[in-house]
Amino acid sequence: MKALFIGGTGLLSSACAERAIADGWELALMTRGLPEKYPVPAGAEFLQGDVHGDPQALRSQLRGRAFDVVVDWIAYLEADIERDIGLFRDCTRQFIFISSASAYQKPPAHYLITEETPLENPFWEYSRNKIACEKRLMQEFRENQFPVTIVRPSLTYGLSQIPLIIGSWQHPYTVIDRMKRGQSVIVPGDGTSLWVLTWNADFAVGFCGLMGMARAVGEAFHITSDEVLTWDQIYREAGRAAGTEARIVHVPSDLIAAHDPSAEGTLLGDKSYSAVFDNRKIKSFVPAFAPKVTWAEGIRRAIAWHEADPRRCAIDEEANRKWDRILDAYARAFPE
Repeated sequence: MKALFIGGTGLLSSACAERAIADGWELALMTRGLPEKYPVPAGAEFLQGDVHGDPQALRSQLRGRAFDVVVDWIAYLEADIERDIGLFRDCTRQFIFISSASAYQKPPAHYLITEETPLENPFWEYSRNKIACEKRLMQEFRENQFPVTIVRPSLTYGLSQIPLIIGSWQHPYTVIDRMKRGQSVIVPGDGTSLWVLTWNADFAVGFCGLMGMARAVGEAFHITSDEVLTWDQIYREAGRAAGTEARIVHVPSDLIAAHDPSAEGTLLGDKSYSAVFDNRKIKSFVPAFAPKVTWAEGIRRAIAWHEADPRRCAIDEEANRKWDRILDAYARAFPE
């Protein structure tokens, strides 16, 4: 069985690439260059190409090749989907689109999220674009039998990422460093919103189980852990894993977004609301999917990985200054 990953060298996709190879897939990865952070795994074919570049060059590069599965990990806009439909309409049995669980209704009308939960997010353009991509693909499935399967990851992490709600994506050790120094860390709201954190290798079990599955065509799935924690619990466990205690300050999401407009989508459009996912659908299609890595275990692995090499513990000083400004604003509003 042959598969093509467009992208395939990110935090999530690299775990799926390793799993696919272990499952016996003949895997090709198309990226613009040889990545350093998540290298092409042993056993995979490397195809150098820019899917966002010249479509004709891509057609020439892929001419004569067919794949049982094509996965586009880096499609974000409806224009990307139109390109993919044109490129892969006649050369794959299954096209998997990576959407996002942030596409689900915000604010939620019901506490439990299923695949039938409406797709509606007025706060985050990223999510609205993913919704538009899904709608276009399902239209093409209904009208022209384009063999799409939609997968909606939620907050997924691995060794190289520490997925705290107010953190630095580029330098994730920054919040752990603050904890170790006894500095305050920000948790939006009152810390009681429920959330789910999924280890990337656990996600890969469910994802790779869908690859090549004919009855998954025309279906949508989210794939998440079953462990549900409050944000306070998530931060306190991170503090324990770091050998300290998290000094949490609860700050309203609106105040955070006022001082950091870039956070509006990820907070008001995603993580400020409770997110509890019903995983019965993915488990019914892929019985092997049974998440094993708890947050307590995963955060310890991630911190240990960072601390094994000082270069991984780089600090985002601009983020620190931004968080300190938010904490100062909060202190002025609530001096007690």
